[in-house]
Amino acid sequence: MEQKLEFRIATEQDLGQIVAMLADDILGSKRERYEQPLPESYLKAFQAIKDDPNNELVVAVDGNKVIGVQQITFTPYITHQGGWRATIEGVRTSSSVRSKGVGTKLIKWAIQRAKERGCHLIQLTTDKKRDDALRFYKHLGFQATHEGLKMKL
Repeated sequence: MEQKLEFRIATEQDLGQIVAMLADDILGSKRERYEQPLPESYLKAFQAIKDDPNNELVVAVDGNKVIGVQQITFTPYITHQGGWRATIEGVRTSSSVRSKGVGTKLIKWAIQRAKERGCHLIQLTTDKKRDDALRFYKHLGFQATHEGLKMKL
């Protein structure tokens, strides 16, 4: 089946499908709460992203079905002569379309968007437990050039 893939900024009506995708994953199932109605925290986060001109929550849609999502944050830096960089987070595709090219198209879309915004660099992180995701990003040209650290608060 050929998909008619479209990329667009997410709307509040997409939020249920987005959270369902995030929760449909071995790691996501431990941290997300997909229930109806959605917890208020998701609505607040969506509104904050929507109101921030340097954040974009992007969905891949096939017809009226959301089959992919990613958040892109554009950040100005003093380093690199005041350059901008893009950070991709929260990438997920629907389990029904995995390994069918949707993720590749989603990330390539983000790379193009970063270029349009004048970014000199695009970065992302993936959990070290996600071996398939790490291979996927390396295949697309991302390199593990830095060691990332996080602290839960």
